[in-house]
Amino acid sequence: MERQKDKAWMRRAIELAGRNVGLTGDNPSVGCVIVKRGVVVGEAATAPGGRPHAEEQAIDQAGAAAKDASVYVTLEPCGERTGGSPSCGERLALAGVSRVFAACADPSSFAAGRGVERLRAAGIAVDFGLQREEAELLYLDYRPHDRSPAGR
Repeated sequence: MERQKDKAWMRRAIELAGRNVGLTGDNPSVGCVIVKRGVVVGEAATAPGGRPHAEEQAIDQAGAAAKDASVYVTLEPCGERTGGSPSCGERLALAGVSRVFAACADPSSFAAGRGVERLRAAGIAVDFGLQREEAELLYLDYRPHDRSPAGR
């Protein structure tokens, strides 16, 4: 039963991301849903132009309710930012979330795995691959440029 709920929340994140595919510049369109006790406390997609990231917006919406919440994100949260601001992995850790479900790994050779490493180092459980096949369809045309840290 719980896995069915997790799948439903990830489908919502996929739906959100799908709305901005092709509108986010060099960044992929990511969907993020933050859920606490069965209620959405924050949700967003990567903004047109590529900033802010979905996780940033969802964390801002959730505020203090993000503590101990579950996060459903279509692509691994970024682990490093080019502008020096905290990465999405760092922001999720600072918000005190308890678990992150990531449908897909970031295909950028520079960024892949860094977000998950940051989350796990902070003691946050990470579940990879939930609804992966469906989420991967969002990223068929995403070709990361690996010239700079976490292009997204």
